[in-house]
Amino acid sequence: MAQRFRGFLPVVVDVETGGFDCNRHALLEIAVQPLLIDADGYLSPGEMTSTHVVPYPGSQLDPKALEITGIDPTHPFRAAREERAALDWVFAPIRAAIKAAGCQRAILVGHNAFFDLGFVNAAVARTGHKRNPFHPFSTFDTVTLAGMAYGQTVLSRAVHAAGLAWDSNEAHSAVYDTERTAQLFCTVINRWHAAHAGQSSAPSCHALAGAR
Repeated sequence: MAQRFRGFLPVVVDVETGGFDCNRHALLEIAVQPLLIDADGYLSPGEMTSTHVVPYPGSQLDPKALEITGIDPTHPFRAAREERAALDWVFAPIRAAIKAAGCQRAILVGHNAFFDLGFVNAAVARTGHKRNPFHPFSTFDTVTLAGMAYGQTVLSRAVHAAGLAWDSNEAHSAVYDTERTAQLFCTVINRWHAAHAGQSSAPSCHALAGAR
């Protein structure tokens, strides 16, 4: 992996939030999934880590955003972590994956990645977190990749175009959207790799994950 992406470990991230402004609206869910690479250079999703997040003091919650995500920040069984603890929870396995892969830093993979990275960076700044594993501004964006590969920029349509399953009832949860984004990213990158390796087709992400 260190040779494949110039020392960066791709980590797929999705956040669910109380609105669109990372400096005003609350971070409510975050899921992260480092990617793995096999001996033939094919990518597959690694282990998922996720948590609900307690809205930080003074943050705003847009009712329209909550309607889309279906999140109830006051639900008694939500088991949410305070923002600093949530960052600690998701950053620890990322740092472990970086070390295991021989990489220097993580690079965020997301669908409209600037949005997810903006909320991560804002939470890091608010909490004074000193061990953010992500590059501060570089990302891999599946909007661009899917637009190039399939002519689709909406996540659900891009996933369908890639031949993957999409369940609208599961969408807008951080875990599900991270899972689908990871599958999409791996599919595009693996097909590119197969083409340049002179192979007729790339193994599916499911097959690669199952082989482990």
